[in-house]
Amino acid sequence: MFRPMAVLVSSIAALFLAACGAGTQMPPAPADPALREQQTQAFVQAMKPRHAGRPVVAIAMLNEGTETTDFLLTHAVLQRADVAEVKAVAPRRGRVELFPAFQVDVSEDFDGFDRAHPSGADYVIVPAMSNDADPAVTAWLRRQAERGARIVGVCNGTLVLGNAGLLDGRRFAGHWSSRNKVLERHPGSTHVPHQRYLVDRGVATTTGITASIPVALALVQAIGGRDKAAAVAGELGASSWSPEHDSGPFALTVRRGASYLLNKAQFWSHERWGVEVRDGMDDVALALIADAWSRTGRVSVHAQSAASGSVALRSGMMLVTERFGRERPRLPLTTAMKPLQQLDNTLCQIQERFGASRREWVVLEMEYSGALVSVDSGGCRSS
Repeated sequence: MFRPMAVLVSSIAALFLAACGAGTQMPPAPADPALREQQTQAFVQAMKPRHAGRPVVAIAMLNEGTETTDFLLTHAVLQRADVAEVKAVAPRRGRVELFPAFQVDVSEDFDGFDRAHPSGADYVIVPAMSNDADPAVTAWLRRQAERGARIVGVCNGTLVLGNAGLLDGRRFAGHWSSRNKVLERHPGSTHVPHQRYLVDRGVATTTGITASIPVALALVQAIGGRDKAAAVAGELGASSWSPEHDSGPFALTVRRGASYLLNKAQFWSHERWGVEVRDGMDDVALALIADAWSRTGRVSVHAQSAASGSVALRSGMMLVTERFGRERPRLPLTTAMKPLQQLDNTLCQIQERFGASRREWVVLEMEYSGALVSVDSGGCRSS
């Protein structure tokens, strides 16, 4: 009894302290198609391969905790595009805990990657991590940057980049909840609002979790051309991958904080859901849907299969599964929709099950500016 109450009180303090900084007033987002195209082309030109041949993309992970969508989606999109050699690497080979859902097995560690690629990666993607100052990760990132790799921090991967000394004196994007933290830690850095992603002297950053979609497609364009990026975007259901973004709505307010805490206080109503995974399952849809439901604070999602062990997803990533056990609610997942359509549909289902405030919180945490869901007196419907 006392432990949940203590956690609740500390959560209240953290949320209201965050609200003092994260809700900083911003200028309105510019409505300028020419500017959006200019920003896209600036990123693409800055991220074009510097050497002939197939580039090497390393996606850095922390064994103890790496964000689910930041990792699975960028890995899957680049593998699907087939424009680079894509490697998932962590301090240690083997199990990597993802948050808020799933575990994966990776076959390459930092030392092994360095032996195989002594001149370094061409690109390194950095998802959000449970510890943004892990010494092994930050040291490896510094080495990769020194060897000429372009670094991409996705969502709160920006914090990891900052702790590796890669944001000093640079412009950055970043998840709305952490931009003030970056500015406090790195006084020479400059936050740029209203851009989904940007690059400054070889270091790229993005806004929240769902920015992994446009930045991965922009990187595909830089490496493989616009037609390749457009083909992959069509498979995902993305009509655009421009850096267009309105940062204004993404901030913590007292109302949102209070709604979140009331929901968290109902810890007795937490549900364990299963999702059946099979070889070849689409990583992108799985990551987006599991991430969204998990961020309601009311559901935990567990990968299940006929036999415990690992299942190879479409990208080749090995997802750890548990054997089917007692009957659990099933994660609503269908192959009839493209991944982004499934995310929109999931947000609708979240609203129907847990209310509009839960949907709003998930959109806020994922910083999803592309929701194709409208709300009317009849409830939530796809538009």
